[in-house]
Amino acid sequence: MNDASSVRSSKVPEITLTFWIIKVIATTLGETGGDAVSMSMGLGYARGSMIFIGIFVVAVTAQIKVKSFHLFLYWAVIVATTTAGTTMADLADRSLGIGYPGGASILFALLMAALGIWYWSVGSVSVDKIASPKVESFYWVAILLSQTLGTALGDWMAGANGLGYEGGALVFSLGLVLVAGAYFCKGISRTLLFWTAFILTRPLGATLGDLLDKPVDNGGLAFSRFYASAILAAAIVACLLFFPPGAGKGSKAREQRA
Repeated sequence: MNDASSVRSSKVPEITLTFWIIKVIATTLGETGGDAVSMSMGLGYARGSMIFIGIFVVAVTAQIKVKSFHLFLYWAVIVATTTAGTTMADLADRSLGIGYPGGASILFALLMAALGIWYWSVGSVSVDKIASPKVESFYWVAILLSQTLGTALGDWMAGANGLGYEGGALVFSLGLVLVAGAYFCKGISRTLLFWTAFILTRPLGATLGDLLDKPVDNGGLAFSRFYASAILAAAIVACLLFFPPGAGKGSKAREQRA
């Protein structure tokens, strides 16, 4: 097989500043949208989780089946993981009585297990190699778990630790600044930095979402969850239309163990 035929186009976007801006907006939408269904509509965390997991399954199935990168479909799956992550984390932390530390610990263990199995199976967890259905399935499982973990971390930091929403957002913003600085240091794994940043952007979005929609007495701005979600969704669409992240570079297909 020649080199040209062994190259598969990536089905995820190039990791640029635009990618991270849209990611933060999407995670903020995940918080307001998830809370709108589970709390404002009164469906609860269990039913909300079932709804959003169902949406995620439909969206990710379509994403895996397509043969090339589709901008809006990719980000639709990302938004589905953020909303599902919100209600799933709330279900674990609150309804199941595990608490913030317990929920975050379990989710961290699950994410590490997912990444470990992915690495064992294909030899890499790099997002530059998302080209086959098998690798893409691992990718989306890790994305969903990282979004859920990020939600739990955001709630833990802003609520249980008493920092408030502004304080929690500041802590995670500083964490992202450190990750960005580490990017320019030689010898640090780019894959490690990506997954660290991906996890940290979720609690940043969670605290920003809570800041928007929580009551003033609880430190929020008391925006309607539906109104805030509509604005955030419009912002994502605008970014995708005017500053669309391009597809990542193709990667050579490698033989993978079953």
